[in-house]
Order: sequence, then structure tokens, then C-alpha cells
Amino acid sequence: MKSKYQMSKEDNIFFAKRKLVDNIYKSANLEGIAVTFADTYSFMNNVNTGTISVDDMLKLKGLKDSWEYILNTIDDDLTLNYIKKIHFEICKGQNVKPLGEFRDKGVGITGTTWRPKLPSECNYEEELNSLLSISNNLERCISIFCWIQRSQMFLDGNKRVANLVANKEMIKYGEGILSIPVEKIGEYFTKLISYYETNNMEELKIWIYENCIDGI
Repeated sequence: MKSKYQMSKEDNIFFAKRKLVDNIYKSANLEGIAVTFADTYSFMNNVNTGTISVDDMLKLKGLKDSWEYILNTIDDDLTLNYIKKIHFEICKGQNVKPLGEFRDKGVGITGTTWRPKLPSECNYEEELNSLLSISNNLERCISIFCWIQRSQMFLDGNKRVANLVANKEMIKYGEGILSIPVEKIGEYFTKLISYYETNNMEELKIWIYENCIDGI
């Protein structure tokens, strides 16, 4: 998978900061948090428009805090504990339990009868190490993004966690930013459900490569 951008880590961090409002807006909408770009921009500038619910404001704050965290820990190794920390930052204050820990009960997925295994039935350590062994930086980042979503490690916030973790690695290796365009979310979910049901991420990875990578 050929890199679309070849930025230095420092340039990628600068680009991510310039695109922060856009990234948070897209990530929120991917998770079903219905906020406009204008509302997201106002929130990021500490302006309360009165059109965002308290719950959605907490979720936006979680995304803002999580982006700050990954930008301050770009060089940290990607481990399961790091992924748990991202979940903690994303969902803190939102009555999500267990917070920063893997779920302890089953979950359903909208749009499919497929059900993910319980974390206790999985070997996430082995699966993550296998993904980290992928030599191509961009393919590794996209694969990790897909894997976290299908694993459904947490009771809530899995797509947000996947996005933040993938972008942490994208920035670290100067590969740009990964975000799902809001106008393509429906198309994305069709590809995602197919991946859920088949456990074959190749078609989804190609779609993400073609539609969701941004940089300079």
C-alpha cells in the first residue's frame, strides 16, 4: 500500500492540529453524534451555541481531550493499555462502564445479526502484535483502525477509539490523517458491516485508502 503523503512527524502533528475541528466533527458523526461543523467549531472555541445537548458536549470534550493526549504521546508504543487509556479519555464523565476497561457483556451491532465475541474469549494481545508486524506503515494503521472496530472491545465508543488510535500511528509515521467523510458515512457502514460478517478487511481497507486519507 503506497503512502499518499510522506510528511515528517512534526509536519504531520502541525497538520493534525490545523484539521482538529474537522477531525472531531467527522469522528463524532461517525459514532452517531449528530453535531454540525459550525457547532463543533464553536465548541472548540469555548462558545456555547445552545444547540448541543449536555451528553454531546461531553462526547466532544472527550474527543478533544483524546486528541490532546495522542498528540502528547505520539512516540509511545501502541499497547492494549494505551488503547484502554484512549477509551478512558474519550468516555470519561459519560456514565460509560466499565471505563477504560474491556466490556464484560455482549453487544449487538446495528445492521447485522453478527455478534462479536466477548473480550474474555479473545486474545487481543496476539491479534495486536500480528497487526503491528505489518511492515507497511499505512496498511498497518488502516488495519488497526478496522480491527478495533470489529473487536468491539468496549461497551461504547469503539469507533472513536479506533479513529484516535489509528491517527496516533498515522501521525507518528507521517502518513497523514484518517477520517471518514460525513457524506460517505452510509457507504462506509455498508463496507464495515460486510467486514464484520466476513472478517475480511481487504475491501474495506481499499475503500478507506481511496476515500479517507488526508495530508499535505
